[in-house]
Amino acid sequence: KTLVCEMSSSNRTGSSPLIFILTGIPSLPMSSYWMALPLSCLYLLMLLGNCSLLWMIKTDRSLHTPMYYFLSMLSVADLGLSLSTLPTMLAIFWFESTSLRFKACIVQMYFIHSFSAIESGVLVAMAFDRFVAICYPLRYASVLTSSLIMKVGGAIFMRGICVVLPVAVLIKNMPFCRPRVLSHSFCLHQDMLRLVCGDVRVNSLYGLTAVILTKGLDSLTILLSYMMIIRAILSIVSKEAQAKAFSTCISHLCAVLIFYIPLIGLSIIHRFGKHLPPLTHTLLADAYLLVPPVLNPLVYSWKTKQIRRRILILLCQRGTQQQV
Repeated sequence: KTLVCEMSSSNRTGSSPLIFILTGIPSLPMSSYWMALPLSCLYLLMLLGNCSLLWMIKTDRSLHTPMYYFLSMLSVADLGLSLSTLPTMLAIFWFESTSLRFKACIVQMYFIHSFSAIESGVLVAMAFDRFVAICYPLRYASVLTSSLIMKVGGAIFMRGICVVLPVAVLIKNMPFCRPRVLSHSFCLHQDMLRLVCGDVRVNSLYGLTAVILTKGLDSLTILLSYMMIIRAILSIVSKEAQAKAFSTCISHLCAVLIFYIPLIGLSIIHRFGKHLPPLTHTLLADAYLLVPPVLNPLVYSWKTKQIRRRILILLCQRGTQQQV
């Protein structure tokens, strides 16, 4: 084993580059068109949905409010997260291309974890938006100013970029054992760490600290926000007003559940599910990275009256143009 580690470490400076082997879905043939076609449709739906949301928010002045500015940030994070996994996943299922160079794997891992942290931060900002709108409606416009939204957005993106950078730097100089076969169709930090044949205590400790400081604190902040939101809603006398106030939170609650349920499930099986079949790990990882970017635009289009109305107006305009 020591000899294998030395060979893999020296490959980085030698003529042959360090190569990782990506894995498709266990028990499926690598070139599986019935899997590649739905996957391509999912990516197309994700691109269409998020780009349409961004376009509507940009062009419709009635949507130039804090809630929709945060929604546009969520769409950017969803696009970044999906586009980070798109090249390798489509290459595996369409072209049976499973090999990926070490540097490309590091870059993909960095962007996946960065955009994931950014999305988590945006969900916190959206929870704060709902908290102010329901608990302090008269101060909403004065608290959530354009200047504050820009600063919050910048802080969220900078946090996602900076927190994950040491993860990539630390793993870049580690020796890797053969065979270098990853468990997923993309590069994840915990999956790459499994193949290191050196001391990974620093990497593991920083990775755990980064998760706690981002998604751990974010989930607690969202939970605290909704506890105060629910208390404020229950204090409203009118049942109709209670239902109306709660309905403004449904889209965000759906986005939170869509993001955090696969994330929590993936974290649990990575720690305690070693005995589970590889298919379980693969499907949860795919759900964590693919489901939120696809479902978020659909949820917001379905549950948000302003966006639904804008879509209907566009469809009516298109129908009128076709008739003419």
